[in-house]
Amino acid sequence: MRVYRSLKGLKDIYSNITVALGNFDGIHLGHQRLIGEAVSMACRSKGTAAVLTFDPHPLMVLRPQMAPAMLLDQESKERIMAGLGVDILIPLHFTPEFARLSPEEFIKDILIEQIGTKGIVVGYNYTFGYKGSGKTDDLNYYAAEYGYTLSVIPPVMVGDQVVSSTLIRSKLAEGDVISAKKYLGYYPFTEGTVVKGDRRGNTLGFPTANINCPEGMVVPAKGVYSVKVEMDDEIYLGVANIGTKPTFQGNSLRTNIEVHLLDFCGDIYGKNIRVQYVSRLRDEKKFNSINDLVSQIQADVQSARFDLSN
Repeated sequence: MRVYRSLKGLKDIYSNITVALGNFDGIHLGHQRLIGEAVSMACRSKGTAAVLTFDPHPLMVLRPQMAPAMLLDQESKERIMAGLGVDILIPLHFTPEFARLSPEEFIKDILIEQIGTKGIVVGYNYTFGYKGSGKTDDLNYYAAEYGYTLSVIPPVMVGDQVVSSTLIRSKLAEGDVISAKKYLGYYPFTEGTVVKGDRRGNTLGFPTANINCPEGMVVPAKGVYSVKVEMDDEIYLGVANIGTKPTFQGNSLRTNIEVHLLDFCGDIYGKNIRVQYVSRLRDEKKFNSINDLVSQIQADVQSARFDLSN
């Protein structure tokens, strides 16, 4: 997959482009169906499957106070989209000037004249153009005039729930990573570089890898989770604590992610790891003594072993 941050010359490089439009935060099951349709349309027309999205999220520019925390960073988005068969990704830089384009200007100036779009795929609730005034009906209205094929993806349901990024954020805020996985189609995860902590886990007999909570990204609710950890193309089982270490740090507001890898011994400082949350074992709590804490960690490890073996 090629990534283009500018539209300049794109039309001359690729012909017969089918483009999927959206923010695609989380690339959940609904997004995957939408992108899959764009890839299928491009295959049928022997063309190019493209995704056009925005960086940063439009709300970060227009109403920063209302901008949601993100489910995926840009690198993770690119990795997942490449796995879905996307040929080119266009993360357009979103600006106030861009926001002032009318719906027809967006179609004519961006999609047609600069990209040369022949096919468009959007979700049922997609909006675009000035103040989100453009709807799927507008895309359909201009299809004949500008010579593109339009496909509108209906809501994707899991049980009685419409899959959405908002729903997934709410589940993660509750610590319900099992439901979040159902809507995402993969384990929710946090990715980061292992940093030096206070090394207290070593003295307790449970060494931990510490990663900083990435700014502006969603992490599950505070608590203890059974996890799978991807490192150097290997998968390890583990227990993760998301929280503020109340037994040691009192009322600290800084959130940490600590991971104890089961049956692992080695120095992993500086390594990049991906922590995949499988299930929530319990709330974070403050213990009255170190012995009580160690006993609980031992119980957490056994619960995680059982959880991850099923």
